[in-house]
Amino acid sequence: MLCVSYQVDERTCVQFSMKVFYFLLSALGLMVCMLAVAFAAHHYSLLAQFTCETSLDSCQCKLPSSEPLSRAFVYRDVTDCTSVTGTFKLFLIIQMVLNLVCGLVCLLACFVMWKHRYQVFYVGVGLRSLMASDGQLPKA
Repeated sequence: MLCVSYQVDERTCVQFSMKVFYFLLSALGLMVCMLAVAFAAHHYSLLAQFTCETSLDSCQCKLPSSEPLSRAFVYRDVTDCTSVTGTFKLFLIIQMVLNLVCGLVCLLACFVMWKHRYQVFYVGVGLRSLMASDGQLPKA
């Protein structure tokens, strides 16, 4: 957007199309980030319920048998199950926080573009125009 020379009231087609493209990409980024947070949170909730045991060169984790989707998850080339239950949980928490921050930045970008386009804020009314409507003009 910085490569396009700014025209007041979006008088150029290029400027308008860049703003629309920027808004759509920000909205897409917001959706992707929120989906990434949701999937990481789901995986984290599954990891919290796992019971893991080491077998040969892998870590085999199972959900409690009371769960309807009770199945075994095998993490290959993992010799210590604490890396799955501890380090991987930390990784998922960091991923959720970073994706949430990214989603908030995308939401802010969408809000700024929407506000710039559809909401006009008046800073103030000139003193001269108020006095002219009362029939009193300031003396110089």
